[in-house]
Amino acid sequence: MFFLFFIVVLTIITGGLPLAVAKLVAAADSRGDAEEAVRIRRTALTIALTASLIVCGLCLALSDWISSSLMTDPRVHSAFLAIIPVIPLVAVSAIWRGYFQGKQDMLPTAVSQTVETVIRIALSLTLAFLFLPWGLEAAAAGAMIGTGAGELAGLAALWLHLRGEARGRGKTEGSPSDTGAPAAMDGPPPPSDAKESRTRALLQIAVPVTGSRMIGSLSYLFESILTARALIAAGLGTAAATAQYGILQGMVIPLLLLPGSLTFSLATSLVPSLSEAAAHGDRPAIQKRLHQSMRLAVVTGAPFIILMALFGRPICGLIYGDPEPGALLSLLAPAAVFLYMQAPLQAALQALDRPGTALFNTFAGALVKLVLIVQLASKPELGIRGAVIAIGANMALVTLLHWISVVRLTGVRLLPGDFLKIGAAMTIMGAVALWIWNAGRLPGVWLDLLAAGILSLVVYLLLLMAMRLIDRHDAARIPIFGRFFK
Repeated sequence: MFFLFFIVVLTIITGGLPLAVAKLVAAADSRGDAEEAVRIRRTALTIALTASLIVCGLCLALSDWISSSLMTDPRVHSAFLAIIPVIPLVAVSAIWRGYFQGKQDMLPTAVSQTVETVIRIALSLTLAFLFLPWGLEAAAAGAMIGTGAGELAGLAALWLHLRGEARGRGKTEGSPSDTGAPAAMDGPPPPSDAKESRTRALLQIAVPVTGSRMIGSLSYLFESILTARALIAAGLGTAAATAQYGILQGMVIPLLLLPGSLTFSLATSLVPSLSEAAAHGDRPAIQKRLHQSMRLAVVTGAPFIILMALFGRPICGLIYGDPEPGALLSLLAPAAVFLYMQAPLQAALQALDRPGTALFNTFAGALVKLVLIVQLASKPELGIRGAVIAIGANMALVTLLHWISVVRLTGVRLLPGDFLKIGAAMTIMGAVALWIWNAGRLPGVWLDLLAAGILSLVVYLLLLMAMRLIDRHDAARIPIFGRFFK
């Protein structure tokens, strides 16, 4: 009930600030100025903590009104109170992760997010179960306490990395730290005008990015409202309209987003890399990294697109016990190629000091999506499929606008031959998968699906190597397994 509201609150507090930290820290590191990188982190931490404490006070004071009026269900109140202390923890974690991102060290972020996720899932489920005898409201509050515990564990993991870094730096040069470890500063503290300049630089990057993410959060909120109303206009009852939208957002979209985890991670690491190249005016490096990221996004996402498009119903039947969502998954899967390409492009715009451009493109796509939802989902012959078409159009439009903007900024050009090769590999992979599936030689649907997926994926990878889209040097970069290809 309050999750969308909570996401909006977190967007307001952190928003684009971690990205701004990553960008400025990367630029400082490229100059060899470790002191400035730490000062940037501390300034951002002050901004984020101040904003989070103000918001916590407002949420606490207005908790009754927010629960009963804004979210229309007083039972939300206990869970809402339980989540308020998490807000400052999220703010600090976001800044520290942005700092490590700027230093192009993704290990602390990976470790902290893994720790946070494991603790959150384990404690949320456990506490919800233990509190359930006291009622659903208490169980929901228990789940939120588990979320807070997970966030605290992830924060502790980041703090340990920061403390280790501060000790190493203190042995060589001495530097300021916000981890609590003692450190000396060389020379007098920075003047106030330097602090103001640093704050201004952070906000100049963070504010447009926050606006872009706010548009995304509010667009998601309005999408849920307008889709339900459009489906009711198409002749569905309120419960049926809510259920269909729940299937789309709770079952179809998560499957579609799963293969994009690599491209989103790629986009995270791309920001400091491009920022460093831009700081040196290295245009060829910018073009090379952009082309590599776009090719990797398509190469990794393509096989999943094929499998979801061809086998949407059996995939959903095995995962959810209901094949019906598979029709929507198969319909939306082809548009996922734009979604996987979108993250690196947006990261490039932000790294190249064009967050305002990303904001405009996101707003244009959101506006088109909402208009199409009203127009298409309200038609009885389309219904929820109209919403799927609108979401797919949004993915395509935003990605194309981002691409046009990046081309104008950098002059980068994708090699059409590469994408023709990927298209050919996808076609052959799909044919192999369908042949194995239709043969149905194994005892059980899930075995046929598993065989079709694995064997067609092997064929796809062999085709990529045969067409020199990937080679052993690419494989050597894979963690753990890469050493076998060196």
